[in-house]
Amino acid sequence: MSESQFNNLLADSISSLKSPSFTSKLMALIDSILGYDCAVILGLRKGKHPIYLYDSIENNRELLFDRYLTSAFQDDPFYKMLTIDEQQGVFSLKDVVQRDMDYQTYCNQFYLQTGWKDELSILIKVEETRWVVIYLGCTHVGNSFSLSNVKTLKSYFAVIQSLCQQHWKQTEFLLAEPVFSPESYTAKRREFIEDGLHSFGKDLLSTREKLIARLILQGLDTKEIAKQLDITEGTVKNHRKRIYAQLRVSSLSELFQIFLNHIITH
Repeated sequence: MSESQFNNLLADSISSLKSPSFTSKLMALIDSILGYDCAVILGLRKGKHPIYLYDSIENNRELLFDRYLTSAFQDDPFYKMLTIDEQQGVFSLKDVVQRDMDYQTYCNQFYLQTGWKDELSILIKVEETRWVVIYLGCTHVGNSFSLSNVKTLKSYFAVIQSLCQQHWKQTEFLLAEPVFSPESYTAKRREFIEDGLHSFGKDLLSTREKLIARLILQGLDTKEIAKQLDITEGTVKNHRKRIYAQLRVSSLSELFQIFLNHIITH
């Protein structure tokens, strides 16, 4: 790639700052530096679930929400390293697994299912308690990231860091542009929401818990749910506690957050 092409992509990224198209422009810039098969961008806040910002996953995409964003993220060696060291930079999978004795369990239980063969992570501190993590993955057989790839990406880290900090600093984490065009989304959004409500928590919650979770997400309070299902308010509260425990959330706002992740990635 020529210097002029890179500068054009950089200019596109700068022009898209503070807009929903920023993540796609940023990833086009990174792709010009280092080829990859797929990517995920997450926003991290201490003690809370990751926030979905962008992905270009084509296969097994449902794992991003149904497994990773719900619970598997806690065993991700990149995530664990970040919570311990709070170190910015570019890191290879080889770098972090050497430090994480529990990686093999994570690999056997989740990572192999994703189809990712190799991975790089770009960790960027946006503010004191907020981070952006960019995951780059190789999914095609024979593809992997070399030491030269890592070195090249590190040489551009300051540019990527500055762009992300300018975009997200003192601003709520913004979602990427919708996967569907506005016209298509408008026509089908009710179908997406209804499908999302019925599939939310399918692998973690019982049939009754899924029903109560749907009612909570539709805005019903404990008294209204108890009346609709002809059960006591105490029973509803017990179900709610178990739903929160199974989904590893501690508040209604966190429940809505992971449901939003589910709608986007399902």
